[in-house]
Amino acid sequence: MESDTTIRRVKAFGTTHNNVENNDSRDQYGNNGCNRDPKRKPEVSLYLLREGVAASLVVVFILVLWGLVQVSLQQLVIGKSTGEFNAVRARRHLERITSVGPRPVGSEENEVLTVGYLLEQIEHIRADSATGPHRLTVDVQRPTGSFSIDFLGGFTSFYDRVTNIAVKLEPRTGAQHLMLANCHFDTVANSPGASDDAVSCAVMLEVLHSLANLSTPLQHGVVFLFNGAEENILQASHGFITQHPWAKQVRAFVNLEAAGVGGKEVVFQTGPENPWLVQAYVHAAKHPFASVVGQEVFQSGIIPSDTDFRIYRDFGNIPGIDLAFIENGFIYHTKYDTADRILTDSIQRAGDNILAVLKHLLMSKELADSSQYRHGNMVFFDLLGVVVVAYPARVGTILNYLVATATFLYLAKKASRPGNGGGRYVRELACATGVAVLSWLVTLLSVLIVALLVTLLGRSMFWYNHFYSSICLYGAAATGKMILIHTLAKNLYYGGVRLVELGELYFDVSLLLWCCSLVWLTQQGLCSAYVPMLMVAFPLATKLLLAREFKHRGASVKYSVLYLLGLALPYVHFMFLIWVVFEIFTPILGRSGTEIPPEVVLASLVTLATIILSSFFLHFIYLVRSTKWILAGLGSVFTVVFLLVSCGLIFPYSGDPDSPRPKRVFLQHTTRTFHNLQGQVESWDSGVWINSFDYTGMQYVTPHIPEINDTVRTHCREDRPFCGYPWFLPVKFLSKKNWYLPAAGVSPSSPVEFSLLSKEETSWGTVKMTFHVKGPSHMSLYLMPHRGASLSTWSFGDGTPQFDLSGEYFIFYSHGLDAPTWTFWFEIQPPRDPDPSGPEGMISVAISSHYFFGEDQRTAQLEDVLRRFPSWAFTSSWVSTYDMYRY
Repeated sequence: MESDTTIRRVKAFGTTHNNVENNDSRDQYGNNGCNRDPKRKPEVSLYLLREGVAASLVVVFILVLWGLVQVSLQQLVIGKSTGEFNAVRARRHLERITSVGPRPVGSEENEVLTVGYLLEQIEHIRADSATGPHRLTVDVQRPTGSFSIDFLGGFTSFYDRVTNIAVKLEPRTGAQHLMLANCHFDTVANSPGASDDAVSCAVMLEVLHSLANLSTPLQHGVVFLFNGAEENILQASHGFITQHPWAKQVRAFVNLEAAGVGGKEVVFQTGPENPWLVQAYVHAAKHPFASVVGQEVFQSGIIPSDTDFRIYRDFGNIPGIDLAFIENGFIYHTKYDTADRILTDSIQRAGDNILAVLKHLLMSKELADSSQYRHGNMVFFDLLGVVVVAYPARVGTILNYLVATATFLYLAKKASRPGNGGGRYVRELACATGVAVLSWLVTLLSVLIVALLVTLLGRSMFWYNHFYSSICLYGAAATGKMILIHTLAKNLYYGGVRLVELGELYFDVSLLLWCCSLVWLTQQGLCSAYVPMLMVAFPLATKLLLAREFKHRGASVKYSVLYLLGLALPYVHFMFLIWVVFEIFTPILGRSGTEIPPEVVLASLVTLATIILSSFFLHFIYLVRSTKWILAGLGSVFTVVFLLVSCGLIFPYSGDPDSPRPKRVFLQHTTRTFHNLQGQVESWDSGVWINSFDYTGMQYVTPHIPEINDTVRTHCREDRPFCGYPWFLPVKFLSKKNWYLPAAGVSPSSPVEFSLLSKEETSWGTVKMTFHVKGPSHMSLYLMPHRGASLSTWSFGDGTPQFDLSGEYFIFYSHGLDAPTWTFWFEIQPPRDPDPSGPEGMISVAISSHYFFGEDQRTAQLEDVLRRFPSWAFTSSWVSTYDMYRY
């Protein structure tokens, strides 16, 4: 008798029976589609699954695991709190900080009111702990500095007298080594910033209170840095780590951030290296929530965001832990980021974790000599927030290769069995692998065609307010297409082959493909290789344990249930990772600009998730008696949802106060002035400049405000720096569709003063130009050397002009209170052969000013436009100016 793993093509006696999709009850047992010669006794009697049973088992399995993920996410605090951290008091801090409203750098709310409240609370803590074993020192730092960063395409930052409140807690005998805990209390314009990042500062105040009142002295010291200029692209943290005298003693840091509002704070990056930090979190955190997958995805640059972690790592050369709230990113950086949306349990879990981790580190020997424990990385991940698994990356490499070796031995043993001579099993395995990969590619292509149709119909982002509609459309299409391809393969290509053997073969295919990904990721040195390791180890062990059951009874219900139970742990963890991906990327697509087609991105993500989740369900397609009702059901779901989307019955946005999904629109009432080479005004205009930060543009706004239409779409003037518009950040490559509604001119009470102080030729052939600028707290400087000219040096950063964006340079400027006039210079190499078709002179210099607060932030005409926007739109608006000069 041939081996159970051999793929046998059986010649029919009389008429060939290729149709295995009939409902004859005899298919439940017997030869499973082979020759039905009544005179010949079947070789073995094996079960095939009924279609309804198979579908029910898989659907229930997925829903139960998804339910477990959702329950774990709602369980913010596990067990009873120790009482060391007082979340109620921390909430009071949060409410007081956010009560002043938005806190942009330079505003009274940020520089006076919030600073005053924080200092007041710190003084209360110092008074309460005056008789304890610790000493508390406060320093208000207002640094000035400059640096370049390759974020948003790259630009240079200059800051002047921004605010840091640094609080050092140490034993009364002093401390040589310090931990750093960082939060920021400033916000973007027009957002109260409860989650980003007032709640972190509230948590830090309460953690400071708890540590200061410990009866046992700490071994090391800790600096609590309340920084007041993070939203200005990480300026205050740079000022501290490069200029503050305490920075030299800092050995590691914990950074508290937000990319969402409330929920659980997740450890999404650590290091670089220094595995002892992860071990400290694993050992001490009361409510762990961490994943090395998030770290590697974030550090790949896929997510358009950055935190102070980068500054401490790159400019301070110190390792750290980065934590952030990630849930409900739809209202991140909007007016809806309010204190009432953050549950007290979220504050409690964050406080419990930060307090416990800091206490552990401040009593550890590693902090005193961190260089000794520096090398190596850690594999870490949590299981539903209950426990964190962590082990050194080198151990992970060994484990990964052991699992891969076991898999190849398993497959090699099958290939070497009698009846598989001449590499028959290997050929069949290779062929089946080709079918599986082909099904993936065809599925992805098919779903992308659907996404393209949705885009062409003008229904992009229908899922933004109804996420599960994307699952019903793209997920149903992906699942149906894969089942259809394998059903056709089963009926047309494998006709006459025993279905139980096909089921066995396609399990091996899934195992092989996951094993190949495991080996590849391990060779790349990625700690995320633990994911395919789990997806290989558990299914392989399950299959080996159920081998006897499958051999003697086939795809019985008992076998199917036990098989799914064996997949439960890797699948529930993978579903958690899928939740993280969609929780982060779905809101990001609402603020990723007008150039990235969101349907393509989301459809690809849904298809990828479907392919991965279906990998070990493939063999069920071959073990089920029929798939026609499954395909009919999926087709019906797809058709209904596609019709609803096509008819525009699923609206992408919501202004519901309980669950807002706002469309983000930026509006600037601006006046633009353009000067020629002689310094004379050659043109002038004013209008409301409108930027949509998602793909739909003004499609849904135009019916409410008809004058915002394609007739007022802007066009980039290549001869003007940054197209001649007042970009606050260098993101013109993300949002190329803009609108300019003519309006009256603006007259800020403190207009920008821009002047050329000196222009001189150097002995080395360059021209040095020095400028004075006086203006509001936020300004953007654009430098565009003309063709043939080049910048050689300047007064920013390390003196070397960096990050040339298509021939342009962007300098972001901000200041706190009482800042002096901004003086800067640059040297330019004049062109040898001026371009007669280009602009006059050798360089165009433009300065834009942005009025984010106070009386200058609003105008009557701007307010009139804002009132006409629908309730589901979040409008962030301010007044700006743009002045361009030729030299």
